[in-house]
Amino acid sequence: MSIVAELPTIVTTSHGRLRGDTEGGVGVWRGVAYAEQPLGELRFRGPQPLRPWSGVRDALEHGPLPPQGRSFVGGGRDDPKMRDEACLTVTVWSPDVSGALPVMVWIPGGAFVYGAGQLQLYNGSRLARNGDVVVVNVTYRLGVFGGFELGDLGEGFDDNLCLRDQIAALQWVRDNIAAFGGDPQRVTVFGESAGATSVLALLASPAAEGLFTRAIAQSPALPLIADRQTRARQARAFLAELGADPRHLKQLPQRRLRRAAGMIQAASAADTPTLAYGLTHGVDLLPHHPIEAARAGAVHRIPLIIGTNSHEASMFAWGKPPMLPTTPAGVDGFFARRAPQARDRVLAAYPSYPRRRALVDFGSDAMFGAPTWAFADAYSAWAPTHMYRFDHTTWTLRALGLGATHGSEIVHVQHSYGSYLGRKLHPLGRRVQPGVGRRMQRTWLEFARGGLQEWPYYDAQRRATRLIGSARDVTVADPDERRRAAWAGIY
Repeated sequence: MSIVAELPTIVTTSHGRLRGDTEGGVGVWRGVAYAEQPLGELRFRGPQPLRPWSGVRDALEHGPLPPQGRSFVGGGRDDPKMRDEACLTVTVWSPDVSGALPVMVWIPGGAFVYGAGQLQLYNGSRLARNGDVVVVNVTYRLGVFGGFELGDLGEGFDDNLCLRDQIAALQWVRDNIAAFGGDPQRVTVFGESAGATSVLALLASPAAEGLFTRAIAQSPALPLIADRQTRARQARAFLAELGADPRHLKQLPQRRLRRAAGMIQAASAADTPTLAYGLTHGVDLLPHHPIEAARAGAVHRIPLIIGTNSHEASMFAWGKPPMLPTTPAGVDGFFARRAPQARDRVLAAYPSYPRRRALVDFGSDAMFGAPTWAFADAYSAWAPTHMYRFDHTTWTLRALGLGATHGSEIVHVQHSYGSYLGRKLHPLGRRVQPGVGRRMQRTWLEFARGGLQEWPYYDAQRRATRLIGSARDVTVADPDERRRAAWAGIY
């Protein structure tokens, strides 16, 4: 009898029994609710406790994606297509329900507008099987229903809904993951882009204390976290665009709400890189911006891997969207708003400006690099920190002139080479896994299991950084010193 046939797939959680399936030699439970679905009067409210059930509930099919537009990340035939507000679910992969294995909880990105844990790009079966870990993918509310701040509208509207959803999912993991063979005392939370931004916010949120023991932040976009006053102003503009009273928002159709929020998002491009969708600091759930929290030591002091890709903004610059300063006009507007006195100093660190490579580098640093350096400098004073820069690029990305663009490391961590995006990046990856993928996944798994043997800690003196290349990884001191130093004091 095969191992797959022998693997138990009925588990007993604190709310009831679940029947799962098998995938790639591991058990998988799809569409598992971690809170009551936010429908009707629960729209725009924080997640509410899940009600128990009797009997065995099937966990065989994915739950719906959060309402969102089309995205190339989820453009594959195998990706779920149904979208609905009833989206608070997790997917769990486990190679051994009788074990006490390390747990890795994935928070997907997508600028708080796109994405979901069910997408094939984030399929956790290979990570679970290769690393002997339990993997949990979280789906949380996005866009106007989760990533757009309405908390200042009064009773019935809670702040930071997407972050509240993530905390509820982590509480579900704490209370239930042992049933799937996971150890609730060994939980690593990891994510990319908006997911990584969320990871750093979780490190700074008092409500998340004790819910995880390690963290990995891949390409965080910390300017997506704005102060409460900015978000309140955007909420008022949203109401004006709708021509509606707050008490009507729970009944209005999705399309109307999404259209109005999209108009505020488009207008927020004038404030780039702070956009209308994102998180909010200055509230009880997130008292301080993560950079300021790290400087004050007001963070959960646990081991962290953090890093960026060498060409983060190249994909964005390709289409010249207004959301990132990757054009001369965008750069001028950025300095006029944020740091007019620093313009000459910062641009001196990009000698070829305004050529395309310099614009890509500037946009990369404005949204990703500079705030990540600032956070790592501060956080490393309190907890073990490892910094990386992902430099590997494929022939397909080189042919497009994109290099190691934003998100291109995900397929190597997840080994999701068979996903829609994975096939585009590495057409042969399903047959011959590239060395960078084997090294990167092994490192992430080693970290989740308890530590890293050959990766020096990062600190604000030496700034040891691992450069993840195609053929090998090397650790160097402060590899982007000139650009990093130029941004000092801006974030």
